[in-house]
Amino acid sequence: MAGMSEPKEIVEAELVDIAPPPPVTPQFDYDEGGVPTFDYVRDRIEGRTATAAGAAELDAVTGDSADVEQQFAEREQAGRDRLEAIRRSMRGE
Repeated sequence: MAGMSEPKEIVEAELVDIAPPPPVTPQFDYDEGGVPTFDYVRDRIEGRTATAAGAAELDAVTGDSADVEQQFAEREQAGRDRLEAIRRSMRGE
């Protein structure tokens, strides 16, 4: 047959068993069963408690956020009122 070439070299191969990959070790915060360790859970709880305490302390220092929200709402309303006044003047009202 035209176009077919003969194999250049015959290679003998041997099947070898490849060692399975080592078992995946869980992260240091979990045991072999995938359950979080007591230290990990305690650290997470302490972290959340510290965050909540810090947020409460920051809120006490910065004052009442309702005042800030009220000031923002008043400023937004004043801006809308001013925009409406400009529009009326441009229409000739």
